[in-house]
Amino acid sequence: MRILVTLLVLAVVGIGGWQLLPSQTDQNKTITVGTTDAVTSLDPAGAYDAGSWALFSNVFQTLLTFEPGGVEPVPDAARSCGFEGTGLKTYQCKLRDDITFPSGRKMTAEDVKYSFERVKKINAPVGPASLFSTLGSVTADNATTVTFHLSSADATFPLKVATGAGSIVDKDKYPATALRTDTGVDGTGPYTLASYTKDKKAVLDPYGSYQGYLSGTGRPIELRYYTDSAQLNSAYQDKQLDVATRTLPPSVLSRLNPSDPNQRVNESDSSETHNLYLNTRAGSPLHDVRVRRAMAWLVNRERLAATVYEGTVDPLYSLIPTGITGHTTSFFDDYPTQSTQKARQLLTEAGVTLPVRFTFGYGKNRGAGEQEAAELKKQLEASGLFKVDVQGYEWTDFQKRWAAGKMDAWAVGWVADYPDPDTFGSALVGTGSTMSTGYSNKIVDHLILDSQQYPDRARAANDFRDIQKDVASDVPLIPLWQRKEYVVSTEDVGGSQYLDDGTGVFRLWRLQWI
Repeated sequence: MRILVTLLVLAVVGIGGWQLLPSQTDQNKTITVGTTDAVTSLDPAGAYDAGSWALFSNVFQTLLTFEPGGVEPVPDAARSCGFEGTGLKTYQCKLRDDITFPSGRKMTAEDVKYSFERVKKINAPVGPASLFSTLGSVTADNATTVTFHLSSADATFPLKVATGAGSIVDKDKYPATALRTDTGVDGTGPYTLASYTKDKKAVLDPYGSYQGYLSGTGRPIELRYYTDSAQLNSAYQDKQLDVATRTLPPSVLSRLNPSDPNQRVNESDSSETHNLYLNTRAGSPLHDVRVRRAMAWLVNRERLAATVYEGTVDPLYSLIPTGITGHTTSFFDDYPTQSTQKARQLLTEAGVTLPVRFTFGYGKNRGAGEQEAAELKKQLEASGLFKVDVQGYEWTDFQKRWAAGKMDAWAVGWVADYPDPDTFGSALVGTGSTMSTGYSNKIVDHLILDSQQYPDRARAANDFRDIQKDVASDVPLIPLWQRKEYVVSTEDVGGSQYLDDGTGVFRLWRLQWI
């Protein structure tokens, strides 16, 4: 009798367990993911933005990558990497010898050398070449050994190798001095790009020949791109999507309930920041530092976060966000409250004609960009000291305009390339920065280089505190807010909490049917 009862219990448990496992049909069913992030280019040498890099981290490999929540890179296409000697100027990687491109050709050190060199040679206006400012040259010593020769000591170089800028391409498929312009991708990531329709969708199939850090590939994915948050939300509510991320409307985010039984809601801290960048070049109405300081006295970021974003972002008072080594509140220290009186005094000293008129650009259909621009215009003009001409631009045009210095001010988000304060240094406030504000301060440049000499990144904190103090004084940008990360998915999709964790890797392969 006991045997019969035991068998019956095991049968019931077996049935219950079987019901919790997805069928083979479900395993092969495509998971649809929606986002408002746009892809600038399918070529790693031509894009330095969150939407493009999210795709790159799935279809390309880098020598190193980041584990979920990790701060130190681990080998991916490489078997091992490390600095040679003690000067932090020679970095060498040994490649895996079992990686093949979709063409069937084996990846070698020559492909790695070619990939890094073309990023610097092409030096695209909105590309990632600035990330390799300390890279002097690359040599392929043999089929599986590549050596990077740096112009100055850079303990952060391994972190940069692990970013989208370090994507390894097939040298036979990508031109050496120009961007690839078709819709094909030849990489060795966990996915292949089966098809791509610009601004519409990217269809990703698991790459059966993938070899690297991951133990296997994920489910088939269809990434769908939406022009604004309202469209993204509508598609998710209409059950056209299994996962929605970056970015639902603030009014929707503020009402999300993690205990909702009908969907999975993941809210997490993020190192993504959003700044108002100012054109400091001669000829710009914002060239005089006193004009920029006057603006800093007038911006009310608490009101911006509470009204436009309905509390789904946190006010930010410095270049480096909370949670990252070296964070301070330098803008709160220098501009603790809104003061029209102090702003007027600075403008009077500058001898400028009032109101100061300048252009303000934003990316159309990029989250709440239009509403944010309207609120900042309102705050600055309420003083009677400024007149703001607001204009929205399509995303690619917007990038080209700020790169060419064609706007006086523009607001844009910055997603950390890697979990280190250095990603907020040279890229944002160093001479020749990605944000192209025209700002140049020799002391800041020196502090950035000095900070890169510490393998123990905690020792760089003092340098970054000084950088933030100088930035608050010079005001090439005004920090606005720091994002919270939200991902929602249907109840039968798991793994969405691993999609984006501030390491710069977008882990589509972690999505699974439950």
